[in-house]
Amino acid sequence: MPTPPLCLLAAVLLLLAPAGAQETCSGAAPAPPRRGAWMSVAGFGAVGDGRTLNTAAFARAVARIERRRGARGGTLLYVPPGVWLTGPFNLTSHMTLFLARGAVIRATQDTSSWPLVDPLPSYGRGRELPGGRYMSLIHGNGLQDVFITGENGTIDGQGSVWWDMWKKRTLPFTRPHLLELLNFFSMGVGIHIKTNSGRGGYIRNITVSEVTLNGARYGLRIAGDVGGHPDTSYNPNVLPVVDSVTIKNVWGQNIRQAGLIRGIRSSVFSRICLSNVKLYGSASIGAWKCRDVSGGALDVQPSPCTELASTSETGFCTT
Repeated sequence: MPTPPLCLLAAVLLLLAPAGAQETCSGAAPAPPRRGAWMSVAGFGAVGDGRTLNTAAFARAVARIERRRGARGGTLLYVPPGVWLTGPFNLTSHMTLFLARGAVIRATQDTSSWPLVDPLPSYGRGRELPGGRYMSLIHGNGLQDVFITGENGTIDGQGSVWWDMWKKRTLPFTRPHLLELLNFFSMGVGIHIKTNSGRGGYIRNITVSEVTLNGARYGLRIAGDVGGHPDTSYNPNVLPVVDSVTIKNVWGQNIRQAGLIRGIRSSVFSRICLSNVKLYGSASIGAWKCRDVSGGALDVQPSPCTELASTSETGFCTT
């Protein structure tokens, strides 16, 4: 459940950068807007000492933003440097969650403080166990105009406690996600995973599942040429590794272009799996565009790019 530094724009947009590198969400589409108001979670009683539980403080801050929903430009919630221990909390529309450099949002390992929510409709029950499921650390439903960004801050799920219960068969309900946004509206890119030469690091063993999109310009974009660098001293030969990324059970309407998967010539994106991905446009939808990628595709509409459709590496890609 712990994750590398994460940047989220629109529905699902992941940025995984090498440790220690300064990185922002520059170069993504759409860019985070300039908000009309700014507030710090510390102003709502949060303490970034790694010990104080700040769930209520995050909830108070988001509630204040929600009350300002009609305010022009929305609101930026600033998370200062420090370790901000918290249980699950909701986001709201027209907000930016901004993690400063050195800021860590860290999930509490006290599982009793994690509320239960209804199972995903596509399952009808908990994915792993009957009944409900634990709420994700950062959660949102029916939102629009939401950004998670910053200066290479970290969202740390501290997932070992959940894995331990799973392995010991003491888990009472389905494990939570790190981040879950349901019924998201008005996004530029539906699912966006991005990196660039010179960043190094890896994006590996990632699964994005059960996503419904409406009105996205791209249904899916996985790109190895997005974003800049903080200065000119980076090494362009330090290449990221993108491997074993699965996108499954995705349905979209009013999509302009199915998607773009663009790897790096000297570091081909490998084991990319598209499974049960159905994207439709109001008229004709733009075809998939791919290069420097290998993987498999099963039950994809419109027909996937030949780099995925013709590959023999389909054993890892299942419905």
